[in-house]
Amino acid sequence: MWRRHLLRRLLPSPATGATAAATPPPPFPRHLSTATAPAPDNSLASSLAAALGALSTTPPPATTPDSYFSLHFSDVRPTNALLAEALALSPPATSRAAADLFRFLVRRRSLHPSDGALAPIVRHLARRRDFPAVRALIQEFPTALGPATLDAYLHQLARAGRPTDAVKVFDELPEQLRNREALTLLVSSLSSEGFPSHAERAAKKVANEIFPDDNICTLLVSGYANAGKLDHALRLIGETRRGGFQPGLDAYNAVLDCVCRLCRKKDPLRMAVEAEKFLVDMEANGIPRDAGTFRVLITNLCKIRKTEDAMNLFRRMGEWGCSPDADTYLVLIRSLYQAARISEGDEMMTWMRSAGFGDKLDRKAYYGFIKILCGIERVEHAVKVFRMMKGYGHAPGVKSYSLLIEKLTKHNLGDRANALFREAVARGVSVAPGEYKIDKRYVKAKKEKKVKKRLTLPEKMRLKSKRLYKLRMSFVKKPRPRMRA
Repeated sequence: MWRRHLLRRLLPSPATGATAAATPPPPFPRHLSTATAPAPDNSLASSLAAALGALSTTPPPATTPDSYFSLHFSDVRPTNALLAEALALSPPATSRAAADLFRFLVRRRSLHPSDGALAPIVRHLARRRDFPAVRALIQEFPTALGPATLDAYLHQLARAGRPTDAVKVFDELPEQLRNREALTLLVSSLSSEGFPSHAERAAKKVANEIFPDDNICTLLVSGYANAGKLDHALRLIGETRRGGFQPGLDAYNAVLDCVCRLCRKKDPLRMAVEAEKFLVDMEANGIPRDAGTFRVLITNLCKIRKTEDAMNLFRRMGEWGCSPDADTYLVLIRSLYQAARISEGDEMMTWMRSAGFGDKLDRKAYYGFIKILCGIERVEHAVKVFRMMKGYGHAPGVKSYSLLIEKLTKHNLGDRANALFREAVARGVSVAPGEYKIDKRYVKAKKEKKVKKRLTLPEKMRLKSKRLYKLRMSFVKKPRPRMRA
């Protein structure tokens, strides 16, 4: 009887069999399914980066890159963002493997060879100085060449010190891409990397087809000024004016910075006079001063340690209707700390936050302040700035902890240095323990106790005779000095 009752409880009834067949299976058998869940983008990008590293090892895998990618990434849905992230995570020596990955994604995984997809590949290859692979990709996918790809290619060529090759790439462009935008990219790349003469020759060569505008002239003048060629910059400003153009304010600020740098190098005392001459020339041509002009002047004054003149110029910015930017504040804070004007530096930091530039006070800026304060032996204030950095939500790094621990130890503050080391370990910052010597200036010298020396008998007799002699001489009448007539 009890066996029949047990079987009824274990076996399902016929009435519930049909409903049980319609219900989905319990969750346990679902885990035994062979279907894989889609991988998130970050893990897929890491897998692609690892595959690029595996293909770039020595010796490489026995299979071809196309077969390798087909075996491991046959179900990948590529996007431009995924490709850029995979290249950012890949090891340095993966240039040719990255080109093979792009070919595989275009041919097998239907990635559209657009400008946005080709630009990160070209930037990755050119950063490794693999320009033959870049040229092969551009020749293989000519329809994908666009402004972003061209900008990356020209900029990396100029950065690698190949201005002639950059000009040649521009000359070989097809008719639809050889326009004013491409010429601007060429001039900008060459001028920013210190080749303004090549940029000027390229602009003059195609002047009949693409006449330079104000932007190209500004880039050329700024390139000559940044390269320290003041005569060529002033010549180009004159040619631009005679041609009916007016270089932008950025060009004038770059020339002003060039004037200040040359004066700092040759005769720092003449910097104020030469800068004032150029400012008068700017006003005569109808170019007003802006925040960048004052930033250039204040930065160069701080570099020759004229902090008070820089502060006076900072206070007078309102007369020209200008407000200081974040870089001006940072330069002044560093200069005030360097001049040991600690309270003024803290006040300038408060003004910077109230002006809306608090986001520019990041971990890098705070580390610069701490380094300056430790350099002038103001360790207590450096610790204060360190606490301020943590209070505003910026996690200190290895450099900040190591610098403060070393300085606190040298100042004979070992307990505080140990506490800071324990805090770094608790936060997960890998600070390497080391041995630091205490500076002798901060070690208190021990006072030697004077031990009373026991005199010998001859020394006692000598002291006794000396005391008796003084006593006898005290009763002798001293002669009065006679007044001279």
